[in-house]
Amino acid sequence: MSLPILYSLRQCPYAMRARMGILLAGQQVLLRNIVMTNIPNEMLIVSPKGTVPVLVFDDGSVIDESIDVMIWALNQSDPHDLLFEPESTNFSEMMNLIRRNDNEFVYTLNKYKAASRYHDTNKDSCREQCEIFISELEQRLNKYEYLMKNTPSLADYAILPFIRQFSRVDRKWYNQLPYPNLQNWLEKHYKNPMFSKVMKKYPLWLEDKGLTTFGYDY
Repeated sequence: MSLPILYSLRQCPYAMRARMGILLAGQQVLLRNIVMTNIPNEMLIVSPKGTVPVLVFDDGSVIDESIDVMIWALNQSDPHDLLFEPESTNFSEMMNLIRRNDNEFVYTLNKYKAASRYHDTNKDSCREQCEIFISELEQRLNKYEYLMKNTPSLADYAILPFIRQFSRVDRKWYNQLPYPNLQNWLEKHYKNPMFSKVMKKYPLWLEDKGLTTFGYDY
């Protein structure tokens, strides 16, 4: 059976979380590293929406939502116990937190990034909207070492790429934030060797169409 193909973009937070899920699950894929200004036709044929990640299987089936890629990978193998039982209250709480990140925080984060990029006068207001969710994460990390418990869960890795983006909009301001738990949490992830593997640079697939294996090294 052929390995699944993952279309990915190095700095995209959604693609980043998909790569983390694959690594954490000990899975292996063929990586096709792309840029959004030159999307391969092969990807658009299987996923016309034209965003990454896109995971394509040998039987033609496709997963093109990042959280679904993570859950697929972890359903194959979950050596770090990142998933809760699907029927449990904890699983529902975790998925709700991820949905709020994706549907609420990311919306305000994008407004904040745009306001900062174009020097809009509403930058501070946009940032304050982001802090509603940031403050909740800080409170969670005041109770546990990670977002759901004292060991990492799916929520930590699913939300991490977006907190990374938030921290990079205005680094000087972020470093002075009264959110020490969140800052320590982010730094802890940066020091994890897994993060370096996730962020490794690969050749663009369209330039050589080579076979690049990503994930667990068998």
